Amino acid sequence: MSKTILLASDHGGFALKSVLVQALRKVDCQAEDLGPEGTASCDYPAYADKLCLRLLDSGEDGQNGKVLGILICGTGLGMSMAANRHPGIRAAVCTNEFTARMARAHNNANVLCLGERVIGQGLALEIMRAFLATPFEGGRHLRRIEQFETYSQP
Repeated sequence: MSKTILLASDHGGFALKSVLVQALRKVDCQAEDLGPEGTASCDYPAYADKLCLRLLDSGEDGQNGKVLGILICGTGLGMSMAANRHPGIRAAVCTNEFTARMARAHNNANVLCLGERVIGQGLALEIMRAFLATPFEGGRHLRRIEQFETYSQP
């Protein structure tokens, strides 16, 4: 199954984003680089918003894993905070392969957030591979995820 992976970063995640885009293009994935195009200082919320809107426009909810997102900043934290403001986005900061697998399997995360200043390129590649290879398990996990949106209602 061919996947579409949307990627965006800020200046603090630009180098790692470039490495991940290159790796994805070598396998059966369509990598869409949503910016930025260089290392000039930029605001991470704008790039998180761009990726999230594109992901939501795709009509994918992450269950089949055909369209997923990867956001990269210095720590991954700012990107995850900005991304999770969007209903329907489940962005997870992952610093190891286990959390990447669990983010997909149990939480149906549809956006992986990475910190270029926190993890090296080799580990980032392994985290990305684990995230992309792991399907959502559904079942009791789906019931819990469906509660996310109900808690945000007034």
